[in-house]
Amino acid sequence: MLRIATKTRLNPEEAIKLAVDFFGPGPGGYGLQIKEQDAACVYFEGAGGGVEVSACTDEEGTSLEVVSREWDGQVREFMTKIPH
Repeated sequence: MLRIATKTRLNPEEAIKLAVDFFGPGPGGYGLQIKEQDAACVYFEGAGGGVEVSACTDEEGTSLEVVSREWDGQVREFMTKIPH
């Protein structure tokens, strides 16, 4: 299991949309199924693992936390795409 966090200039909704585009079932995504989603959190499952992305606003911008089960490499790749 991997837990990783960063700061971004995106607002929480934009960060979650980026995660859905990257991990989700749409074109260009990794094809994971969205099991839960709201404006600040999304949880994906697929291929024996899962990814949870949470975003919240604080005084420094948006904090983004990603937890991975079996998708560690893809999560590291996703983190490189987050605008800081």
